[in-house]
Amino acid sequence: MYNDKRVRVNRNITSPQVRLIDMHGTMLGIKPLIEAVNMAKGSGLDLVEISPAANPPVCKVMDFSKFLYEKDKEDRENRKKQKAGVLKEIRLNPRIASHDLQTKIKHIEGFLKEHNKVRVTVVFRGRENQHRNLGEEILNAVRDHLSTVGAPEGRPQMMGNRMSIMLAPMQHGKPAGAPKPAAAKPAAPAAAKPAVQAAPAVKPAAPAAPGVAPVVSPVIPPAPKPEQAPGV
Repeated sequence: MYNDKRVRVNRNITSPQVRLIDMHGTMLGIKPLIEAVNMAKGSGLDLVEISPAANPPVCKVMDFSKFLYEKDKEDRENRKKQKAGVLKEIRLNPRIASHDLQTKIKHIEGFLKEHNKVRVTVVFRGRENQHRNLGEEILNAVRDHLSTVGAPEGRPQMMGNRMSIMLAPMQHGKPAGAPKPAAAKPAAPAAAKPAVQAAPAVKPAAPAAPGVAPVVSPVIPPAPKPEQAPGV
């Protein structure tokens, strides 16, 4: 018999009647608890209370070990989602040793892989403020070292005695939350040029009827008629 505080199973169910669902997901209606438990045992499975707030509570015949495994897996995924997206901050000293800087970089890399943003800050104290260029060099080195897992959001910024840069996690080689590129619109078809219309052919004039003067074109003047010889 299982004894899990999160879920009631078999004899741990307190209601005398339950709304029963068999191992295939078929609703069998309201059954006495004893009958439902015996049915589950006869199938080599367990009677699990899946909806205790209902009246009567809803119970299902299933493999309780598999149920717990799936529930634990779901809880772990939910915890990961809740932790993701947290802003982390790593503080550095401008005189940090190379070995310590590599350790800090590994921590930052771990935060970025968990989909967290990281603010990397160099803190200057006393005379260190005279060498702020060292802080910028450190931040640029961190940025370049983590270029495959984190994308900088702008350049290093100075606020008081602190110089910071923000690194955002990368997803599939792109900064998380980056807008997707707009789909290219198909080019509009080129307007068809109007075909050059050929000049209409000039139709030859129809022969004039006897006794009727021919129609003369207004463009080409008619040729003069030859003079007739006298007496002809």
